[in-house]
Amino acid sequence: MDRPTEDSTATDPGWVDEILLTGRSTDVCLRLPEPVDRGTLRRLVGEAQARLAAAGLLPGGAAALRLPPSLAYVVNLLATWRTGAQAVLLDHRLTDHEVDRALERLTPQVVVAPVRTGGGALRIFVDVTEGVTSHSDAPATSGHAVIQLSSGSTGPSKVIGRTATDLVAEVRRYTRIDGVALPGERIILLPSMVHVLGLVGGLLYGLHAGVELVPPERLGGDAILAAVAAQDTPATVLGVPFHIGLLASTRPDGPLPQFKRMTTGGELVPAATAQAFADRFGVPLGNMYGMTEVGVIGTDLYGRHRPSIAPAPGIEVRESGGELWVSCPASPYVGLSDPSRWADGWLHTRDAGTVDPATGLVTVKGRLDSQVSIGGMKVDLTEVEATLTGLPGVAAAVVVYDDGITAYVQPEGPLSEEVLDKLLAERLAGYKRPRTLHLVDQLPRTTTGKLVRSVTALRAAAP
Repeated sequence: MDRPTEDSTATDPGWVDEILLTGRSTDVCLRLPEPVDRGTLRRLVGEAQARLAAAGLLPGGAAALRLPPSLAYVVNLLATWRTGAQAVLLDHRLTDHEVDRALERLTPQVVVAPVRTGGGALRIFVDVTEGVTSHSDAPATSGHAVIQLSSGSTGPSKVIGRTATDLVAEVRRYTRIDGVALPGERIILLPSMVHVLGLVGGLLYGLHAGVELVPPERLGGDAILAAVAAQDTPATVLGVPFHIGLLASTRPDGPLPQFKRMTTGGELVPAATAQAFADRFGVPLGNMYGMTEVGVIGTDLYGRHRPSIAPAPGIEVRESGGELWVSCPASPYVGLSDPSRWADGWLHTRDAGTVDPATGLVTVKGRLDSQVSIGGMKVDLTEVEATLTGLPGVAAAVVVYDDGITAYVQPEGPLSEEVLDKLLAERLAGYKRPRTLHLVDQLPRTTTGKLVRSVTALRAAAP
């Protein structure tokens, strides 16, 4: 692996104070549900810095954070960066085996993990008392400010690094996107801050822009709406398609004038789901496309171009052979990686899509490997999947090629394979229809809420 470079956060950890922690001490930045103001946050970060240093964290080193979403996570993340060290973000839902493999590869100087957790499994933010343990005396394996593991929706996780320069540039990019929450407003934060949407689009942007971050007390439609209604200031709900489903099935008790919009990232939102949300709440459902490697790539926060998006400020997107490429100055991968994923300043997304030469709008059509040949005819599995998710009684679906087109369907109420097959026969040509249909109680998802497309995992979920 590469050793620390000139771009290491150790060279200038002052970006944390300048970009994230500046502002009036009395301004509330987090509501958990008790308010946390900037003065309190700065004090807690300073105290955490002292604990990390006592355990052996040095500038140019790394701290692995194995914490659930919590004030402890926020404080230790900022304290690590303020030390001039690298933060290795380990989702708290990873198994001990997965964590051990990551620690062996990334050799952090300290590991921060809970010694006590309270509040219940369905809480979005939990009450955590953390402990810090020494792990190694090695410097960070790269000069990145943050190390993240990809969500692994199609295979093993990749190790992805982003520098402080990358993070600051993305935070500033958010300030130039029309439709994001504005200073003095609120973000109802649903995605995990271990992953890029919740981390940069939620936590870092919110701290920088003076937007109050409000994680609902619990993961449920009623709790999300209660968080929207709790204050008078405008609120943007930030989540993934799974969260749209929660809200679309929840009826508000009364008017919600504070509800400004919902913005989702991750996988494509089925048209039926988007329509159900719009019918229920009458506010824009914005779409955001991004990747762990580069952060936000494009947006459509007013829902004007659905399913297309406009490239984010400073981001270039091109189409090459049906694949979307995104501008990326340096390879984001740490250690061994597929050399075909990045070359000459371009990240090869492995997503199929088009770029309109007249408007520059980008249409994402799903994974590039979703194109298969059936009897000499090309079939786009995302089309089959979209048709399935648009059917009555279907909550979610994944379509893969496994010795033929195979569909895994999560029903919403009573549903049979015979009824599904009949409905599909009315909507898809014979060569496009799944050869095999599996009804499953719960489709597997990644820690970010994306549907898993691994054939092995899907087979295991089927009866």
